[in-house]
Amino acid sequence: MFPKKKNNKILYISVFIVLFVLITISLLYQGNDNEDKNVLKNISMFIDKIVMYPFTELTHDKKEKPEESYLIQKNVNSSLEKEIKELKDQLELNKTLTEYEPVHCTVLSRNRSYWFNTIMIDKGSKSGIKKNMAVITKNGLVGKISKVSKNSSEVKLITSSDVNYKVSVAIKTNNIDHFAIMNGYDLEKGLMKASGIDKTSPVNIGDTVLTSGLGELFPSGIYVGTVEDIQMDKYNLSKIVSIKTGQDFHSIHYVTVLKVKA
Repeated sequence: MFPKKKNNKILYISVFIVLFVLITISLLYQGNDNEDKNVLKNISMFIDKIVMYPFTELTHDKKEKPEESYLIQKNVNSSLEKEIKELKDQLELNKTLTEYEPVHCTVLSRNRSYWFNTIMIDKGSKSGIKKNMAVITKNGLVGKISKVSKNSSEVKLITSSDVNYKVSVAIKTNNIDHFAIMNGYDLEKGLMKASGIDKTSPVNIGDTVLTSGLGELFPSGIYVGTVEDIQMDKYNLSKIVSIKTGQDFHSIHYVTVLKVKA
């Protein structure tokens, strides 16, 4: 280890001596022709590059490459544009929800172990949020308020695994409502389940599903999705429909709580 340090010291002393000699020669040849001066200048620049090379390489490595910086900025801009669009879509709800005062909220967190059960939002009792208020997005029903604190609330999603969490819906077929109870989420297929439909009811694939307003848990007329599949129950007494929701429950960033106008 010590001999190496000694060698480095000798190297730098030698470089210093060479530079000193060159500067001296340059001063002595002040009155000589330009050709001699250029030769000395080139030699001096060559030595300077050798001495400074390790330092320039070190600083160069630490600099961010232009293409990397561009890609990072592009991804940031894309993410911001997506979130701004989502927020604008939520604000459009003001034009249609006349019976309620929409409270626009941002999703704060989700439990990874119970991803399809609940979300936390950034508004609470301070903003007039109360338990059991309906929660929607521009794509339809999302859930209801299940817990409230001063500045945040918990939303129980309609995809929750809670077997007691039931939503009364109306399936519209040719302007006729067929009522059903929606409960249960098929995680693999991404479909909600609704049961209790009379086997003679002429429901069709593609029919629109809305909240019925029965039970007073949710306001009537909130979009849920469309009928994706129809099956008979195991007793062949009623129909079970699978509903494709309008909302992508894998990704929720902004929601709107429907607060009854005072």
